[in-house]
Amino acid sequence: MFVEVAKNSNFVSRMKKGFDNDKYLRIQSEHIKKRIAQFGDKLYLEFGGKLFDDHHASRVLPGFLPDSKLRMLMQLSEYAEVVMVISALDIERNKMRGDLGITYDEDVLRLRKEFENVGLYVGGVVITHFNGQASAVAYRKRLRRMNIKVYYHYTIEGYPNNVALIDSDEGFGKNDYVETTRPLVVVTAPGPGSGKMAVCLSQLYHEHKRGVKAGYAKFETFPVWNLSLKHPVNMAYETATADLDDVNMIDPFHLEAYGDIVVNYNRDIEIFPVLNALFEGIYGESPYKSPTDMGVNMIGFCMDDEDACCDAAREEIIRRYYYALCKLAEKGDNENEVNKIGLLMKQAKITTEDRRTTVAAKERRDKEGVPASAIELQDGTIITARTSPLLGPSAALILNAAKHLAGIDHEVKLIPEEMIAPIQKTKLEYLHGNNPRLHTDEVLVAISMLSNQDENCRKALEQLPKFDGCQVHSTVMLSEVDQKIFKKLGVGLTCDPVRKVK
Repeated sequence: MFVEVAKNSNFVSRMKKGFDNDKYLRIQSEHIKKRIAQFGDKLYLEFGGKLFDDHHASRVLPGFLPDSKLRMLMQLSEYAEVVMVISALDIERNKMRGDLGITYDEDVLRLRKEFENVGLYVGGVVITHFNGQASAVAYRKRLRRMNIKVYYHYTIEGYPNNVALIDSDEGFGKNDYVETTRPLVVVTAPGPGSGKMAVCLSQLYHEHKRGVKAGYAKFETFPVWNLSLKHPVNMAYETATADLDDVNMIDPFHLEAYGDIVVNYNRDIEIFPVLNALFEGIYGESPYKSPTDMGVNMIGFCMDDEDACCDAAREEIIRRYYYALCKLAEKGDNENEVNKIGLLMKQAKITTEDRRTTVAAKERRDKEGVPASAIELQDGTIITARTSPLLGPSAALILNAAKHLAGIDHEVKLIPEEMIAPIQKTKLEYLHGNNPRLHTDEVLVAISMLSNQDENCRKALEQLPKFDGCQVHSTVMLSEVDQKIFKKLGVGLTCDPVRKVK
């Protein structure tokens, strides 16, 4: 059922903590306070990435909590207010968040509620790229009925390069002025391309007109500016954004100004001369000498076990590669993404064989001649499972792992075969399915029903929280149902780009 040590693995167990989250919360909030004081009255902080559920950061920096950035802001709640940004173009095309399956306009309301639930004040919503879109007008009316302040920011011809127009009453001057009351204004959005930076710069223009000393800073978790260009944590970020063509680069402006080698990414480096010109137009001189200067990220100072973070980052690179391969097999439109991640893997000197679960699952598949799966538990133990006439490899894997963790003999059948047969009949005859095998959700429901009268089922269910942070590999692509179950359990999943045989 399991092997204690997988072959051909260069990595240690990924359960080892490598990041000091308490230190991060402390020094990050203090650093932002210092940046507020640098400008005087107010700081507009463009917040990139996810405030909630930042699982990429928690995977590559073990010990970083998925809501750490939110917790950090909560420490600044008496100074801070939040401004939400959404593009009229995204409203018009009903742009979706792939991870949540909801539209950006609905996510604005979800995020607003989440912020207010933890005591953060939300000052209003800015609709950017507005050009009279009927859907944006309707959305504004909807928000106003909910007593939410809403502002329009308009499309500016030639943005961001036409500095003379942008920095004028016909440019930023046409935008609604967003009324704010606190010294730290966090500008955030449901996703990229919403116009957060333009909102910050527009507000600087309006504040300057009103005699308010306001500044701008940017919070981006990755790339980590004070780690090397080819550090695994920075390379993992590049794999995560391979579909966006983001590239980590040495910041040439910082090197010229200070003689220090630091890391930024291509879009910020490319836009910096324009930002500098805008700052000079607003202030008379720019407060920053490089795009790295604009950042406030202190995450690179909080790794207390760099080796553990490096191992976790290499694991993430492999995960992203498998994800891209499966996407290519399903849609066939991301060959460049696959090639880019493959190149990054070569640069990092890793292969898929460095993922212990990959090796174990393939060994089980080759031995049995059927699809198989493997999980690495928190103590490093590897458990494997195979497809059977009754269970798919994922369902069997969950049962095998739960029994191991509960100390139940592998030969014990948690779900009697006479109970599985009627479920299969319903799937095939009544629901007109093609696959008689039980999925992970069906298995979990079955052992839940039995747990009231069966001690082993009860013990097995109690092990499910121990799956959080574990790693799984399947030699076939899994159904959406199975993928969602592993995600809910907190499991890092990879699959070979092979379609499951019915």
